[in-house]
Amino acid sequence: MDQFIGSAMNELFISERGRIGHKRRTNRNGPCTSKNLEAERRRRGKLHDRLMALRGVVPQITNMKKATIVEDAVAHIKMLQQTVVHLKDQLWDEVASPEEGIELKNEEFCAAEEMNSLGIQPDITVIQMYENKFWIKAIFAKKRGGFTEFMDAVTAFGFELTDTSLTTINGAMLVTSCLEGVSCEKLSVEEIKQVLLEI
Repeated sequence: MDQFIGSAMNELFISERGRIGHKRRTNRNGPCTSKNLEAERRRRGKLHDRLMALRGVVPQITNMKKATIVEDAVAHIKMLQQTVVHLKDQLWDEVASPEEGIELKNEEFCAAEEMNSLGIQPDITVIQMYENKFWIKAIFAKKRGGFTEFMDAVTAFGFELTDTSLTTINGAMLVTSCLEGVSCEKLSVEEIKQVLLEI
């Protein structure tokens, strides 16, 4: 009986490290390991791989410390953002230059000439399908913003375009679409034709 009492007392009060009241748990198969040790190693490995990938992308790394790599990456991103703003300004200046406007007018004039030389004439065909639904086919000279003007004119009268097709060839633009009156007064085929001819 003393033998059993002694072993229980040893378990309760004597530990290998000398602490009273706790017995050290040991892994019988090997050294003592934390249950999260492998997960922590994987996490640190991923972090290291990502930092190395970041270091490979950023052209100027001043130091190999983790904090320095991140700081250099932030500085590089700010520099790239400034470059984007600068390039946008340059592009805006080029688009807004008056020489560009003259070139666009020349292109539109050439497109109209090419269309006329091939015998293609501006034409609009309107067919009523239902009470407030029409099918249209419009041929007009290709010009910058021409389709946008067409869309604006049609939607201004309360029509909605569906099944729209746009084709450009030889300086001409062919638009076929279904117009459906959503919030518009009833217009006849001739009235719609007149509206589209004004574009």
